[in-house]
Amino acid sequence: MFDFFFEQNTKISGWKEYPFSKTAGVVFGNPLKPYFCRMNSGTPIKTNDGSHTLFNDSVGEHYHSVFGAVQESEHIFIRAGLEGKQTFPEVLQVLEIGFGTGLNALLTLKWAEDNHQPVQYIGIEAFPLTETTLKQLNYAEMLHIEPLLFLKMHQSITQQQITSHFSLQVLHEKLQDFLPEKNRFHVVLFDAFSPDSQPEMWTKEGFIKLHDALISGGILVTYSCKGSVKRALKAAGFSLEKLPGPPGKREFLRATAL
Repeated sequence: MFDFFFEQNTKISGWKEYPFSKTAGVVFGNPLKPYFCRMNSGTPIKTNDGSHTLFNDSVGEHYHSVFGAVQESEHIFIRAGLEGKQTFPEVLQVLEIGFGTGLNALLTLKWAEDNHQPVQYIGIEAFPLTETTLKQLNYAEMLHIEPLLFLKMHQSITQQQITSHFSLQVLHEKLQDFLPEKNRFHVVLFDAFSPDSQPEMWTKEGFIKLHDALISGGILVTYSCKGSVKRALKAAGFSLEKLPGPPGKREFLRATAL
């Protein structure tokens, strides 16, 4: 379907897994960063649209909506996020907070190829998933994308040209430690776990950092409509609009950097 930038029969390498804990995951050796934990998140759960989600025991939440993982991501992050731009630059710069399963990035890759729109994508994920868990997810199958391509995406610790229109880098660090280039990004996909589970991710200070990383008029989309999130976004310099949500969710937010 797409032009792959790696050999189809090449074994994905670099997965250095060591025992860490029975529930938390494994330690992964990244030559560019200190060691970090790869999360084991159990058996995939089939959602209402047939796509998988995972349950994270540490935060007590699913990675994606049980009403439909692909359906939710397409509705919020693709149609309201990527397609929320009125005009497109030569290369669309996208930042995702909470790379997680990689579903949003995979949908972005498909969108970039379908629309012949070059995209440079940066994903932030402090606790990446294990290869064992990733191999069980059915996103590539559902989207008719080569499964090795999906695994390749999760190994992109430096900027990699994944397909002809999509390049990706996944940074294994916390938002609090991330120092983005100012005025770089056109779209931010904010897909962290909920404000109740990870309040440190949804602060005014964090949103100021993301506001400054966006160009003027750039947009941030997130599934949360919580009052504290709206107040933090407004305090960070965003204007807000509430949009109708996907099945199982009444509304979500799109914020524009002023």
